[in-house]
Amino acid sequence: MILQNWRSELNRLLALLFIAGSIGLFLGQVSLTMLIALCCYFLFNIYQLRRFNQWLSRDSSQSNSEPPESIGLWGDIFDGIYRLQKQERRASSYLENIINKAQESSAALEIAVVMINKNNNLDWWNLASEKLLGLKYPKDKNQSVTNLIRDPRFAEYFHNENYTETLVIDGPGESNKILDFQIALFGEHERLMIVRDITQLHRLEVMRKDFVGNVSHELATPITVIKGYLEAILDNMGDLDSRWRKPVEQMCQQSLRMENIVRDLLMLSSLETNTLPKQQDQVNLQQLFSEIESDTRQMFTSKEHNFESHCDIQTIITCKRNELYSAISNLVVNAAKYTPSGGCIKLSAFPTDDVFNIVVEDNGMGIEEHHIPRLTERFYRVDSSRSSETGGTGLGLAIVKHILARHDAKLEIESVYSEGSRFICKLPLERASLSNEENNSIPQPSNNSESPDQSST
Repeated sequence: MILQNWRSELNRLLALLFIAGSIGLFLGQVSLTMLIALCCYFLFNIYQLRRFNQWLSRDSSQSNSEPPESIGLWGDIFDGIYRLQKQERRASSYLENIINKAQESSAALEIAVVMINKNNNLDWWNLASEKLLGLKYPKDKNQSVTNLIRDPRFAEYFHNENYTETLVIDGPGESNKILDFQIALFGEHERLMIVRDITQLHRLEVMRKDFVGNVSHELATPITVIKGYLEAILDNMGDLDSRWRKPVEQMCQQSLRMENIVRDLLMLSSLETNTLPKQQDQVNLQQLFSEIESDTRQMFTSKEHNFESHCDIQTIITCKRNELYSAISNLVVNAAKYTPSGGCIKLSAFPTDDVFNIVVEDNGMGIEEHHIPRLTERFYRVDSSRSSETGGTGLGLAIVKHILARHDAKLEIESVYSEGSRFICKLPLERASLSNEENNSIPQPSNNSESPDQSST
């Protein structure tokens, strides 16, 4: 089509020159008439360019402006550009409708949606953002987001660009709101920020924690009294009918189990409500391993487990000593409970790229992989009867998780059913002080698993 248009235009030019040449031959001025013809052709194109420019200028302000009438190649150019403009207007109208619908739908949301450009300035936000964050249009447009949300924790979260987890902070000003921030990167280093009001959820969580803590405190004394009387009765069974021995023994066992549950609930309540003290201990990890191994051997003398410890003698961990002891002891006691007599329990510690690993590994019964995501839930059990037999409360791994979280650490679990379990406590590397000599006998990672109902004893 384009080639055909150019051929037609070339034919017109040749026809013009032929006519001019013929007239020139008749007048005896061929060169002059052809020069005049070329000048006329040139002026015609200049005129068409002027009309084209005027049309484009007028079209920018008049969306329905018709193209000027013309002939030849210029007519095709006008018509072609007009068709392209109509297509562009339809596409722009379609995109504008989509954007308007997206903005209208986001305005109906109760969550704040904020678009931040590559310069970290506010580009657009919905109505909920004005309520939750106090943004005002157009005053805050193109303002830096960190100037409007002045919490240092938000600035650190925003600039670190590690948005795998959300940030929970107080709302700006005196709103008394608890806000949950989530950011996603898109485009050319632009950001989409979503903010949710979780004030009510936070209050319910506080009420739950207070309820559990208060109930646990209230139950502690009655259970202790009941347990004491049952033990006294059991010690003086000679004065009673022998048929009562078994019921009293069962009541003693259940009261002990209830006492353990209340103790673990109180510990969880304390971990959730109390912040980690700034003054922390310098703990020799090898000595802690030895202490935990000794205490566990005394608890399970009949099983005769084989313990292995791999830890640099000079490794020092900055932490709350009693909490780290409780976390590792929980894992080791769990391993001892669910590892058959003569089984092997390994404790090791070593650094990797950016974390310090404390590993408790056993070759016990293990657990299916689909249970692993829920192992740290309170009272979650794969086999409740097995947990009851071993005296577990179902809270041990929840305690471990909370202790590690207080120390900016996390728990990872590897599992192979019927082969064993491997629990890895990943602490920030700055919490560990290492000597120059590393232990060369650190065991390599293996795929093992653990039972979820292993809990603190």
